[in-house]
Amino acid sequence: MDDRTPMVLVSGWTGAMDAVVTSLLAPGTVAVRHDLSRVAEGVVRRTLYMLGENPRETILELAHGCVSCTLREDLLPLLRALSTRSSVDRIVLPMDPALEPEALCWAVENVVVAGIVGQIDGPASRDVRIEAVIDCLDAATWLADATGDDAMADRGVVASGDDDRTVAQLVVGQVDYADALVVTAGPEVDAWERARLAAVLARLAPNAPVVWVAQDVMVDAPALLASVPADARRGAITDAHSPLLRGQPPLTVDCGVALVEFTATRPFHPERLHEAIDVLLDGVVTARGRAWVATQPDEALWIESAGGGLRVASAGKWLAAMTPEQQDRIDTTRRAMAALRWDDEFGDRDTSLVILVHEADPTEIDRTLQWALVSDDEMTDPSAWSGWTDPFGQWHEDPCESSESPYAEQSREATE
Repeated sequence: MDDRTPMVLVSGWTGAMDAVVTSLLAPGTVAVRHDLSRVAEGVVRRTLYMLGENPRETILELAHGCVSCTLREDLLPLLRALSTRSSVDRIVLPMDPALEPEALCWAVENVVVAGIVGQIDGPASRDVRIEAVIDCLDAATWLADATGDDAMADRGVVASGDDDRTVAQLVVGQVDYADALVVTAGPEVDAWERARLAAVLARLAPNAPVVWVAQDVMVDAPALLASVPADARRGAITDAHSPLLRGQPPLTVDCGVALVEFTATRPFHPERLHEAIDVLLDGVVTARGRAWVATQPDEALWIESAGGGLRVASAGKWLAAMTPEQQDRIDTTRRAMAALRWDDEFGDRDTSLVILVHEADPTEIDRTLQWALVSDDEMTDPSAWSGWTDPFGQWHEDPCESSESPYAEQSREATE
């Protein structure tokens, strides 16, 4: 039996976050909110809420000017401390709109909290478990945000001084990581817009139960939590070599919305890929996956887009480029999947992308990406590949391995 204190994360750029938190504030529940609206002044406001008690506010100074450090140094010890109180049965974390739940879940699982009297040093996950992540969104604005190219700074919202994320990257990431969704839909959202958004959500978060509510309507959050399936993610962290299609998303076309799978067992030509990659930014909600680029035989590239924002980073070494000792340390599931497609010459190197389109032509996407692959003639001379110009080299820096969150400031990202 898992006797750790359950924790519910409530995320969202817009939507019914307050209504969800209010619905969850039962006896024994404490809510912890960190407000980043005054980050520019060098402070973060933390407020604790419990039913029948006045809110308790604490002003935190930014730890060495870093929002992530401030939240880790305050929140993670607080979670461990709250879990020991007999009066606390559940913790609810309403997240600032600028934050992504995956980064927090990573920190709960991986960042060691030390020096708490009476507790063994370790991550907060020793004492708390993620019960669910609930994301809130507004049907009138979400799809436009998710397919646009506005920077968060353009909306006057930043989590740190060097925060160059787009709104699309934020809102797509929030929904993608959710175990349940609350969608606010007013009368301005017609039946077609609602159906198209439902089709996107069914493919982006396929197993997440969805509640549609009108403005200012109470949300039965406990009932929503009860409907989260047993195999939901619940804060689990995946990596670049995990399955790209989680759950069982519909593979049919609905309201012009479809999932496009692109696979290839030969590498991309780096310059042609650089020219073709815009096909993932127009009429596409999101694309993600691993790419084999001819000029980088040892490293897989991770490609991820959301609206007009693009991120390219290292996805780590291919198994074929590892020593046997390194391979032994790799997850057995990844090794088993690689064995099914192993090539005598190139090993597990391949390309696998999943693209969620809402207006783009899937045939055009496939044709463009096929064009970017190494040609038959080029495949006959692999020794020449290393001499090709590689526009992606600027994003490929050593060391490639990192224990940081995928959203930590140290990540190597590029936004076009």
